[in-house]
Amino acid sequence: MPRAGLILTGGGARAAYQVGVLRGINDLLGRPKKNPFPILCGTSAGAINAAALACGADDFAGAVDTLVGVWAEFRAERVYRTDLPAIVGRGARWLGALTLLYRNNPESLLDNAPLRELVERTLALERIQANIDAGALYAVSITASGYSSGQSVSFYQGGPEVVEWERSQRVGAATPLTVDILMASAAIPFIFPAVKVNREFFGDGSMRQIAPISPALHLGADRVLVIGTGRRPGEPPRVRSNVYPSLAQIAGHALNSIFLDSLAVDIERLQRINRTISLIPEETRRAAGVSLRHVEVLVMNPSEPLERIAARHAPELPWTVRFLLRAIGAMNRNGSNLASYLLFEGPFCQALIDLGYADTIARRDDVLAFLGAAG
Repeated sequence: MPRAGLILTGGGARAAYQVGVLRGINDLLGRPKKNPFPILCGTSAGAINAAALACGADDFAGAVDTLVGVWAEFRAERVYRTDLPAIVGRGARWLGALTLLYRNNPESLLDNAPLRELVERTLALERIQANIDAGALYAVSITASGYSSGQSVSFYQGGPEVVEWERSQRVGAATPLTVDILMASAAIPFIFPAVKVNREFFGDGSMRQIAPISPALHLGADRVLVIGTGRRPGEPPRVRSNVYPSLAQIAGHALNSIFLDSLAVDIERLQRINRTISLIPEETRRAAGVSLRHVEVLVMNPSEPLERIAARHAPELPWTVRFLLRAIGAMNRNGSNLASYLLFEGPFCQALIDLGYADTIARRDDVLAFLGAAG
């Protein structure tokens, strides 16, 4: 059967853009109850969005409305602790570790216990299997990165036809999805703590995920809609600078390489394979035993740089977080990339939701053609 896959990537607070795209799709389809994406794949913050859609797969419009409501009213303290003792205590442990005064390894810069509480309170993960059994959902996967093995592991639930897979440094493991798996996938390195799943500690799924589209294809998707959180294709112009980059600018650049680069490379690879396949007759491919197939892909990326929007909204962060970010240069324009990952504040998230919605409506024909083919 033809099945459309939805791929929700990582990016911390940037994942609010995904919710705007989903809201646009919801309206373009006339707020359908039926889920238009039988296959859902999420990574990092996108993992939580994907899990929410999977839990509500029997009512797509209702699930999207819930996501919009949660993200539009977000506050940083609902994701990580922003009180003074938490910020100072964790900062002191990092400083002590760097100066060799603190012998134990500091877990993370921020404590995301509030996010765990929110996920446990709002997501009924047991509904995922019920939706699969009822046919409202075919499969869902959440990807996390193992710190010991170095493997990118896609934990998935799906129908009996889906089989586990193993490729170089990436595997698919059938298991009921849990809060621990979601928290592990969303554990941004250094910023949020790693989570132990079974025998290994896992961190953000975007790390070492060299083929972000691969899980959807293994789960049976013949077309994929990818909602990214980076800028559209095309190299940004080089800017002359005589000022040494701040710690925040370097950290933001590193996070961009984790969350954005592998997706762009994988999309480019998929498009190149599609072009190659189009040049080889199907009979020739079948005779040669070539298992490659054409996969339609539609990519939705922000039409505006999200770091610029973040620079305008950074002052809305709690003063404790602003103090921490200002110390490393993340409160100015050059460091706003880092701030954009932590800016879980309603006005910023709403601005990204509005942008995602506008981008989707602007590409109405492309979106409807993709979804029409899927139907």
